[in-house]
Amino acid sequence: MAAHAVPALYAVVIWWFSTGLIILLDHRPRATHPWSMAGGTLVLAGALWAIGASAADTSEAGAYTAFTGALLVWGWQEMSYYMGFVSGPRTQACPPGARGFARFRAALATSLWHEAAIIAGGLAILWLTWGGPNRFALWTYLILAAMNLSARLNMFLGVRNLNAEFLPAHLAYLAGFLRNRAMNPLFPVSVALAGLGTAWLAGAALGEGLDAHERVGFTIVTTLMALATLEHGFLMLPLPSAALWAWSLPGKGTDALASPSRGAGGAEYGATAPAPPLPARGREARETVG
Repeated sequence: MAAHAVPALYAVVIWWFSTGLIILLDHRPRATHPWSMAGGTLVLAGALWAIGASAADTSEAGAYTAFTGALLVWGWQEMSYYMGFVSGPRTQACPPGARGFARFRAALATSLWHEAAIIAGGLAILWLTWGGPNRFALWTYLILAAMNLSARLNMFLGVRNLNAEFLPAHLAYLAGFLRNRAMNPLFPVSVALAGLGTAWLAGAALGEGLDAHERVGFTIVTTLMALATLEHGFLMLPLPSAALWAWSLPGKGTDALASPSRGAGGAEYGATAPAPPLPARGREARETVG
């Protein structure tokens, strides 16, 4: 088991730190966002280059590079959305009285370009790794995208814990698209499928006959999947999970630490995270569609 400890710890640390860094940058003054995005875009270019270069690398370093590159690509997706550069055609609150498909369509319009960018990022990684033996960048990105979508849908349908402090002020209008509920029909399905996915990946990581590259890669993506599943649990369980990223909210860390019932605002930023990876919404969400 010692051979799995280092890659698992690496996945946990980089997930935690990258999530907090994105939250920190998103909450800096708006004047800093163009500079942050410029730097983030340079990092994106480097990450895509590293993913392509590592596609043929079947060493342990290749697995670490692939995972890190995909996580950086995902970080750009989250930054561009939460800073308002790649979001959607709608930048207004939920229409009063909107229900059912009309409410879903309005919510989708707030992130339509973001969803398209996520698909484009996945296709880029698929192209860069096509035919190569190292596909862990693609695995990583697909886990992040799928679990992020699951978290979004669950928060749209309603979850128990909503963290308003993780939502940048310029995106306050998103609060009206979410619900505060004790449970929704999708949540048990999401957690069950995520748990099965984690178990399957863990079985692959612990399988016989793996070389060092495969052992490291499968351990990392298993850990990422487990973290994404845990983040889903944070949406419902009364745990002080916001304290994990209190350091990334200058002037708000005390509130995060003092509100254990609010849950995991970092879910969308991190896996599901990330993004991360979902910033939560408080009283305003409760007063809208219920």
